[in-house]
Amino acid sequence: MFDALTEAARLGTSNLLTPAILFFALGMMAGFARSDLIVPEGLSKGLALYLMLCIGFKGGVEARVHGLFTGLGPAALLGVALSLLTPLLAYGLLRRLAVDRTNAAATAAHYGSVSLVTFAAAGAYLEAVGLKFGGYMAAVLALMETPAILTGLALALRGQTGQARRGWAAVRHVLLGTATVVLMGSFLIGLASGEPGLAKLDPFVNGIFQGALCLFLLDMGLVASRRLMAGSRLTLGLAAFAIGLPVVMAMVTLGLARLFGLSQGDGLILAVLAASASYIAVPAAMKTALPEADPGLSIPMALGITFSFNLLVGIPLYHLVSDLMV
Repeated sequence: MFDALTEAARLGTSNLLTPAILFFALGMMAGFARSDLIVPEGLSKGLALYLMLCIGFKGGVEARVHGLFTGLGPAALLGVALSLLTPLLAYGLLRRLAVDRTNAAATAAHYGSVSLVTFAAAGAYLEAVGLKFGGYMAAVLALMETPAILTGLALALRGQTGQARRGWAAVRHVLLGTATVVLMGSFLIGLASGEPGLAKLDPFVNGIFQGALCLFLLDMGLVASRRLMAGSRLTLGLAAFAIGLPVVMAMVTLGLARLFGLSQGDGLILAVLAASASYIAVPAAMKTALPEADPGLSIPMALGITFSFNLLVGIPLYHLVSDLMV
């Protein structure tokens, strides 16, 4: 046990000293110091698009090489179930914290959905520690985005008449949105083209990936710190929720992954996804379906607290627990 804790501390320290995490910390410090540092919005969107393309494409290639159906079924089934059901738990807890019904439902959807950048950071971490996971987990990432939004909308709009159109408009927006189209599309292209396709795109999808991730995380650090400083509605209870729920969901998912027979790498990536919170796809959907919901509550929680916690502490913590379960 002592050796496991020592190794976890070493890996955690090593993770904190990687360039991507240090650039995120730089962004947070600059934001808290009210620096005029800014990453242009167009560049930030372009980097997000690039990361989605790389993750999806490389995932498709790996699935082609190692087998698409070896572990996809159980991982996808478990991932979709978690995305559908997590908002129910989150909603109940938020209502107990005196959050109104609309904002509780919208925030719960954030916590049932997933974060692409947390997935990318976890993938880089697993690669650094030599722990393999299936390329098809990129498809699971895409599949987990939408179910939570459906649950959140159902919680917010139940019993109301004339609201179905807004709900379906939001669902259509997500299903045809950038993240779903690029992630699933590039996954299928990687699956079709395989290693010959990867050889042609290698300098693009591998050579500059880490640099792009560092620049994007610099921007995320800036946004996270500024959201936190502007998050006037945050209370101690909500901050505890933004850390406690992800940790609980990660632990539950690690146990379920072991029960479902997933590999350690697949289980750990799935736990990271279950512990993450969306701050891109869900806010866009809620702006369409629930314009009365306050993003000044949900985004500081999802991005400012949960994303930061997972990046700095959560991923090595979940790795430690997964090691103890093996």
